[in-house]
Amino acid sequence: MIKEYYDDPTDHNVVFIGDCELYENISPVYLWENYGINSYIRGSAQQLIWQSYYLAEETIKQEHPDIIVFNVLSMKYNEPQNEAYNRMSIDGMKWSSSKINNIKASMTEDEHFIDYVFPLLRYHSRWSDLNTDDVEYLFDRNKVSFNGYYMRVDVKPAENVPEGKPLPDYMFGENAYTYLDKLTKLCKDNDVQLILVKAPTLYPYWYPQWDDQIKTYAKKNDLPFINFLEYQDEMGIDWTKDTYDGGLHLNLAGAEKLSKLFGDILTQEYNVPDRRGEEELDKYWDGVIKRYNQEIERQTTNLELYGSVHKPEEKK
Repeated sequence: MIKEYYDDPTDHNVVFIGDCELYENISPVYLWENYGINSYIRGSAQQLIWQSYYLAEETIKQEHPDIIVFNVLSMKYNEPQNEAYNRMSIDGMKWSSSKINNIKASMTEDEHFIDYVFPLLRYHSRWSDLNTDDVEYLFDRNKVSFNGYYMRVDVKPAENVPEGKPLPDYMFGENAYTYLDKLTKLCKDNDVQLILVKAPTLYPYWYPQWDDQIKTYAKKNDLPFINFLEYQDEMGIDWTKDTYDGGLHLNLAGAEKLSKLFGDILTQEYNVPDRRGEEELDKYWDGVIKRYNQEIERQTTNLELYGSVHKPEEKK
């Protein structure tokens, strides 16, 4: 998913960076079709804040978005976590100082920088596990996202969602705050509006103490913070229909509801332009929309692989 960004030749007004609470919960296709917003999600699983920072740094070097949107859930992590998730955020990046610094910031104690330079050194023992699928994907890999959005149309209602367990310490860590400061400075120095958001998902639990810290930080640094958990009724989120995994992520129906509210905010409060009618953009998005609709049809037709389905509302 990180690598697919480089295939998009357009300049984006809005770039989202963060974890699955972004790339599974908001649809750039909906934003384009209904508002003419040209956007991209640079998301990856368990993307840590220093990884988001270096992706933002690279993005600003490559283009100049008007707005960067960062999902704040990753503030809960203060240290590197897991090699597999690190690689989902890093391996797809092009080589640059941003990637090099990302690797250094992300490595766990058991990892080695050289393994990121030459992955064969890390994975050479897997040769006996290779099959025809590996050879096929080596030469031809279909896109898995739609401008960074990962689609699911199936439904698994949110039932018996656990409350958050008491924590010994609710304060975000020093390292996490350091990178939030760096992200804030990066955007201000480059005249990019940074918007902090919390996605409207039920789990992992978002503690009030965490929310207070982000509100305080946003006020101190003159940043907007939108906690979409507070807008569930306004969006019309129905947790019996708008999630595919019991409340961890939204399905397509839920993602398009969030996209509608955020599209209103981006256009009305931040004057993000409607770029429909630009010939090159229209041509690009026609291709993305075609794949998007084909994927809706494919998943809906093959629900035995997923579960039941609740079709999204008619588009405007």
